[in-house]
Amino acid sequence: MSTGSELIVRSSSNLPTLVSENSLVGYLEKIKQFPVLTEKQETDLVKDFQENGNMHAAEVLVTSHLRLAAKIAFTYRHYGLPLADIISEANIGLMQAVKKFDLGKNVRLATYAIWWIKAAINDFILRSWSLVKIGTRAAQKKLFYNLNRIKARLGLYDNRELTPEEVKTIAGELVVDEADVKEMNQRLGGDKSLNVAVSDEDEDERIDFLVDKSQNIEENLARRQEAGYKAQILKDCLSKLDERSQYIIKNRMLTETPVTLEEIGSRFNISRERVRQIEKKAFEQLKSLVLLALKPQA
Repeated sequence: MSTGSELIVRSSSNLPTLVSENSLVGYLEKIKQFPVLTEKQETDLVKDFQENGNMHAAEVLVTSHLRLAAKIAFTYRHYGLPLADIISEANIGLMQAVKKFDLGKNVRLATYAIWWIKAAINDFILRSWSLVKIGTRAAQKKLFYNLNRIKARLGLYDNRELTPEEVKTIAGELVVDEADVKEMNQRLGGDKSLNVAVSDEDEDERIDFLVDKSQNIEENLARRQEAGYKAQILKDCLSKLDERSQYIIKNRMLTETPVTLEEIGSRFNISRERVRQIEKKAFEQLKSLVLLALKPQA
């Protein structure tokens, strides 16, 4: 059975393709030529596609958002996988978003598509790294997605072995075992991309030249909407934990001045080690709840 995204691809030969890293610059230049849609144009095209099955309308919706897909793909460039492949997966997520988009959500397609694009890229990364036996348990997933980001923030841009103090710092921040940090750092050591972004939202590199100035207001609004949505999701998921776990997460992970394990232990009359165990379990529960909440609905 053909998916909606496959139908969109086959409906026209006008969709630009990216076959290798060597064709990246040409691809980026080409997708700059597709116009940005107004809200009314977007709404009319969505209705035409959904009500009449007009694949040309779907194609226009996709091509007008290819810059968004590429922009998000660039934030995953430090995972050591071919950027051309990541962009291709981002485009698949975009096409799925066009297929599933619901005008009743009262948001622009770009805001909705962000989640589908990221989900497609995340699935691709995990599938790819599983080929070299990267573990899929929670702690390893957490390290896989956050190790390079934290190293960049600490100024550790070279692919060297971490010092014991650096390992301890990273393990403490992510609430994982130090042995897991060392192992993941060795596995990711082959990443040739040393220009690691400080955060997944960083936009200060090659992708900048893709953005038309006319998009800034809309993109800033979408970014604020996304941040607000994430904050609400976190708040809702946190409320599902027990009171003690909520207190520990809030005062250990969601504050600029974390409370020590000893202070929390004194408050609840439990040992430092017990606090650490509760923190680790609570974090895994919270992460599972957040990932479930963010998972695109089929």
